[in-house]
Parts: sequence; structure tokens; C-alpha cells
Amino acid sequence: MKDAAHLDPLQNPALTDAQWARLVSFGVPEDVAEGAYVFRSGDADYDLILVDTGAVEVVRDSLWWLEEATIATMGPRSFVGELGLLNGQGAFLSARTTEPSRILRVSRPQLRKLMAEDDELCDIVLHALWARREMLRKGPAALTLKFIGGSNSNDFMALRRFAERLDLVHSAVEIDPTDPAYLVHHDYRAEDLPIAFVQGEPIRQATPGMVAERLGLSYQAHADEIVDLVVIGGGPAGLAAAIYGASEGLSTVLLDAVAPGGQAAATSRIENFLGFPFGVSGGDLIGQASLQALKFGVRVYAPCEAVRLQPVDGGVDVTLTDGRVLRSRTAVVTSGAAYRTLPLDRWSDFEGAGIFYAATQLELRHVVDAPVVVVGGANSAGQAALYLAANGSPVRLVARGDDLATRMSSYLVDRLVEDPRIEVHTGAQVTALDGGDSLERVRIDRVGEVDARGLFCFIGAVPATGWLAGLDRDVDGFLRTGTDIAAQSLEQWQRLGREPLPFETSIPRVFAAGDVRRGSMKRVAAAVGEGSSAVASVHRALAG
Repeated sequence: MKDAAHLDPLQNPALTDAQWARLVSFGVPEDVAEGAYVFRSGDADYDLILVDTGAVEVVRDSLWWLEEATIATMGPRSFVGELGLLNGQGAFLSARTTEPSRILRVSRPQLRKLMAEDDELCDIVLHALWARREMLRKGPAALTLKFIGGSNSNDFMALRRFAERLDLVHSAVEIDPTDPAYLVHHDYRAEDLPIAFVQGEPIRQATPGMVAERLGLSYQAHADEIVDLVVIGGGPAGLAAAIYGASEGLSTVLLDAVAPGGQAAATSRIENFLGFPFGVSGGDLIGQASLQALKFGVRVYAPCEAVRLQPVDGGVDVTLTDGRVLRSRTAVVTSGAAYRTLPLDRWSDFEGAGIFYAATQLELRHVVDAPVVVVGGANSAGQAALYLAANGSPVRLVARGDDLATRMSSYLVDRLVEDPRIEVHTGAQVTALDGGDSLERVRIDRVGEVDARGLFCFIGAVPATGWLAGLDRDVDGFLRTGTDIAAQSLEQWQRLGREPLPFETSIPRVFAAGDVRRGSMKRVAAAVGEGSSAVASVHRALAG
């Protein structure tokens, strides 16, 4: 248990008289008796609680296998809340007074108002909410969301990736699904896996969508709501578009079929991104961008997949997989691309059981100190090879081309060649896979059969545009924009009295940026630039 005095200064900032006076001006006062709850776990909507007098303790409620645990006790001139207040997540902890207290309730709309109007308080509160989320991830609160599944399960991996990308407070336990004693003792069957326990209540055969629905993170339309901007895809281009749109006053919704990050979140280290002289992992970069999006009021929903985009008078309707419709005045499509695979027998058997499309700590757990193969000849493959080698795995990098420098940055090529833990095989291909329940061996045409507990595939991607049949695309499926739009699609623009704006697709007020756009440079920095630039065209379209 921690009291407010034992929280670090980021988690419990000391406020000046002037800061406290400004903060309480956003709240509604309430006198609360001893032992009264100011919010309960499971509440879909709850407030930031300002403690004026008295004390409020934050607890993780008892679970069927554990007693209640006190997380912290907050005294006068402190506030109670964490990052879920900004991302729409329901409460997963409870808070109650330990003595007669006077509190002030700051509703979520008022919290947004505070963050938009008072930069100093915004920074103080945002830092505290984020720091508390990081603290909670390592303590007893992590048991409020618990995943159980097999180590080689794609579905279990999907749950963990969803939770980590959304920075959810959670824990995960890998088990052997073939161990009948373990399953019987815990009263579930192998076919129930993976299981998500939300506040101790099991969700069998859990999916990220089911968990998001239970946590309050799925899209819920407000009556007759029309937003200014919907961004479809949460990679670097989408996050940039959402952040710039929201920071410039547009009501903005960001949708992603998995979780924010895209392929960038799978990158172990980016060394040539502006402002990071010592490099930055894709996960850290996306995590900070996601926090920035919440700061400016972007409503982020994931997993939330769009399946249809239809123009309507004055805007667009975006239909989701469950049939719900989001109406917006404009849209930016940043749906990115889907990973390419190799046409090899048993490829699908080993996905998640040795075959991975990312090289992060999540995947590293499966191959620690074991030999691995990385396939690809661009920057992402080089970064993955260096990351895996640095963490103890002997690495073979297999590239189909004869010269790595053709598609890979020179600094990466130099480091790969100089690293004794990495063998580079150019002009080579993987031709076969072998193993039992998980990958054990790989055949490389120019080498033969080699041991490999992991195959990390970075051979590019195909644009995720199959759901956009109404938009002008090239033969490879990439979206045409601006002056690149085919001539037969330009007739409608004559009726509008203008030409397509930069990044605008063949449908007015629908824009595209990042990997999904024809002619884009497939780099993180370029995607960020395109996403932010597309918003400039959004403003012009809305003003027209």
C-alpha cells in the first residue's frame, strides 16, 4: 500500500495554491461520509476526484482467488484517477473515503475542457495519469485483467499484443494446454483457451474485440453525432493525422482493426527518426504518440475494423464490422498494409508458434538465446536482426537480392556486416519449414537445413484497400490521390468547381496517407509527414 506521500512526484504532484485553485474550478463539490465509494470498478463513466479534505483510498476489489488490495491512499490537495479517464476505459479499481471528506468531481467533459484551456495543468495532470498507469502495470492492479493461454497460440498472442499496444494494465500467464491436471484444477478445458479474466469473471475463447467491449473501449456512437474527422488506421500516418486534426480543433475519431501502431510498433529500433539521436523503439514511439492523441482529445477505438466507406451529403459514412455506422464530415484512410507471407507448407501452422511479423519483447520471449532466421532486405529486417542478436539469439539474415544496400540504409548494412552474431545470406531464399507443434528448423536454398526457433518475416506488405472498392486504385491496390487520380474519376470534381486537393482520393473529402497511398515513401518519418499534411487538405475541404 502507498499513501500519497510515498508516490513519486510525477504520480502525486505538489500543487501550488494557484494551481489548486484553478483545478478545483473545474469540479463540482460534494461532501462524502466515511466509507462511501466515489467510484466502483466496472463503472462505465466516472470522474477525476479532487480531494479537498479527508482521504480517499484506491483499492483493487477482491477477486475470487484473492483478497482486496489497497493501491494508494490520497490525502488533501491530491487527485484520484488514472489514464483510463482519457481513453474511455471503464473503472477497473474502486475508490472510497476513509474518513468524512470533501471532494470535487471533475467529469470527463470537464477534464477535456481543463486540458484544452490550461496548458500548465494539462501537463501536470497528464504526467500524473500516465505515471500512475505505468505504476499500476507492475502491481496488484494488473490482476484486474488477466489472460491465460498456450505459449504457441496465435489467439493468446493477439490478446497480449492488443493489451500492450493500448498500454492496458494486465497480466498474462502461459500454460501448457496439454497438461490435464492444470486444466482440471482450474475448472476449464483446452478448447476454452485463451481465457480473459475481467475483474475475475472469465471470458472463454476470448478475442481482443470481446475484451474491448467489456472494458468500454469499443466504439459507441452518440445520438445523431457527426464528427469532423475519422481516421481509419492507427499507424504513424493515422496517429499524426488524428493528433494534428484534434489539436487544430476538429472533433476526431481514430479507428484501428488491431491496436494503434501498425507495422511501426513491430520495429525494434528506429535510428534515423528526427529528434532521437540514440534511436527509439517503434513501441515507445507509438506509445508516446498514442498518449499525445489522448491529450488532444482524440477518441481512439480498437480493435475496430471498418468494412465500408460511403459518401453521403456533406460527408462520409463508415460502417464497422458489427454494423454500427460512424458519420463524419471527412475521412483520412491510413489503413496501411497487410504482411506478406512466404508460400511454404505449414506456414499457417507455425504462425505464432515460431513465425512472427514483429521483433519486440513480446516475440523475443519465445526465442531467447535460440537461433533464428530473419527474412527480408529492407530496414525493418535489418533492425530486427540487430535487436535479436543483441538479446542473445544467433541470427541468419536471408535476403533475396544480391546487395543489401539496394533497399537498406547504409548504417544498418554496415552494422549487420560487422556483427559477429549475424550471418548474412544474400541471393538466398527460405524453401521449407519443419518442426512439431512449433518451428524447429528452416531450409535455406544456398545453405541447407538450419536450426531455427523463430522465423521473423519482413518481406513487405500489400495495401489494406480491399474494403475500398469505390475508390480509384492502381493495379497493386494502392490508392490514387490528388493529380494522380485517373481521368475518368475527375468528372465529379468539375461539378464541385475544384480539383482534388493534395492527398484527396477519388471521393471528395476522403483522403489517404502513408503506406496505403500510391507513391508514398515507405518510412515512418514520411508517414508522419503525410498524415499531418493530409489534415491541411481536410481543413481546406471543410472550408469549401
